[in-house]
Amino acid sequence: DESFLGTGRPLGPSRLLFEIGCDDGAGATVRELRDRLGLDSGYLSRLLRALETDGLVAVRPDPGDRRRRRVTLSRRGRTAWQRLDDRSEELAERLVAPLSERQRLRLTEALATADRLVRAATVRLDEVAPTDPRAIVAMAAYFAEIGERFGFEPGDAWQHDAATMAAPDGFFVVATSDGEPVACGGVQQLPDGAAEVKRMWVHGDWRGAGLGARLVRHLEDLARGRGHTVVRLDT
Repeated sequence: DESFLGTGRPLGPSRLLFEIGCDDGAGATVRELRDRLGLDSGYLSRLLRALETDGLVAVRPDPGDRRRRRVTLSRRGRTAWQRLDDRSEELAERLVAPLSERQRLRLTEALATADRLVRAATVRLDEVAPTDPRAIVAMAAYFAEIGERFGFEPGDAWQHDAATMAAPDGFFVVATSDGEPVACGGVQQLPDGAAEVKRMWVHGDWRGAGLGARLVRHLEDLARGRGHTVVRLDT
């Protein structure tokens, strides 16, 4: 469709424009957009240049880290974003108009389940250093949750774990969706040579979608690939 929802732009740039405007005008860094949409760097650059040429976005150094580039909507871009959002809503309303209230409820429940499962299937599992910002965010959520449940005070627990889960003897994996950490887990080597899975965490919104089981299988595969024949779970 060369004119997605009658906007005059194809789906690709329309999807990018919508993503840039989703965070209350704050925009997003180029890396965040690449991670969220799974786009090749060259293709994303071409799309951004086209949106810039049309006067819809501005690409500038990020005030928080000038090594990064942040993309924001111009005034014209905000108008185009709102038109895109309004037309999408109108299309959705037309699609469900023939359905009864009960049918709409069933459709909503089915779509929510499909969305959660598809998102779980497309989550990225990346092996990162324990000092990686994504690992730090995930571990902060992990310790906050067990602190709320059990009154656990982490102290320097993570500093110790970060050392034992660092290469070459250990490793840490973060699962991300749209660039945001949604699960994590690490493996350290025990004195007897066995591997131990620790610090498993799955975001509350993602539980029940099979992400935890997928992450455990991934950690086991990585441990097997490093020559371990025994994997234990820290509880």
